[in-house]
Amino acid sequence: MHQFTPPPHAITHGSGPAWAVGDLLVHRVDETELPPPTGAWLLPDATSDVVDDAPWLRPDFATSDGALQLASHSFAIEADGLRVLVDTGIGNGKTRANPAWDHLDTPYLRRLTAAGFAPESVDLVILTHLHTDHVGWNTFERDGSWIPTFPHARYLVARAEWDYWAGVEMDEPRRQMFRDSVHPVRDAGLLDLVDVPAAGGEVAPGIRLRPTPGHTPGQVAVELHSGAHSAVITGDCVHHPVQLHRPAITSCVDIDPAQAIHSRRELLASLADTETLLLGSHFPPPTAGLVTAEGGTYRLRPVPGASS
Repeated sequence: MHQFTPPPHAITHGSGPAWAVGDLLVHRVDETELPPPTGAWLLPDATSDVVDDAPWLRPDFATSDGALQLASHSFAIEADGLRVLVDTGIGNGKTRANPAWDHLDTPYLRRLTAAGFAPESVDLVILTHLHTDHVGWNTFERDGSWIPTFPHARYLVARAEWDYWAGVEMDEPRRQMFRDSVHPVRDAGLLDLVDVPAAGGEVAPGIRLRPTPGHTPGQVAVELHSGAHSAVITGDCVHHPVQLHRPAITSCVDIDPAQAIHSRRELLASLADTETLLLGSHFPPPTAGLVTAEGGTYRLRPVPGASS
């Protein structure tokens, strides 16, 4: 394993951007940009006036007319000889209620393999929560059946997340997602439910789950630590950098909006003015940055990745 120095530097590796966090190497594996109307639907209070109030959001995170830019991707981590994947996107060829996600066709697996993470080589898949755009590549279609994409991996889900969905009445689109992207993993014996204490818990060397409930009851952020270096993958605790400027902006699909705000404020306060790299699960490029306090709120100072 190569040695790297702080702060986390973007480096060229494989087919996409990567960041070094001490001895850990974090790759962004792109699936797709999300359509322009997504931001207004997902974060309806993030109006163009709000964007105007945070000029640093342009041009990377918002368009000239104030539309939010979002993306779907995974983070693939080399950690102490393990290959770890955080979230698996939307997936290909799946029936989805969202027209932009329905029967998607992207070269995601080729990109993942080019980054050095052939599906058979992945050891661990961490699912920050069980929403459609975070579990899709759990499986792929073969001969009319959905089978696990990562046959040698353990798939981790917080027990609180699993128990919530097991106890509620789901609509048909969500039941379909569980049938094609979650239950096949469970039925193959690859799913592990983990209890995540309030203080967080380690699931692999240098990788910890941090509870950030609200968007869903079992939503977690993923903390990375190596020596004096650290990073946090947001999951959907933070959908977009506009929520650094206005942490009280909630998502239309947050299950407990008040709890989501509380989790987001706690996370951002813990990161502000530190050298911990923030990696956004839906942030468009440059995707990563350092959180700084600014005028009673926060901003993101980008740490761009570099592509080969």
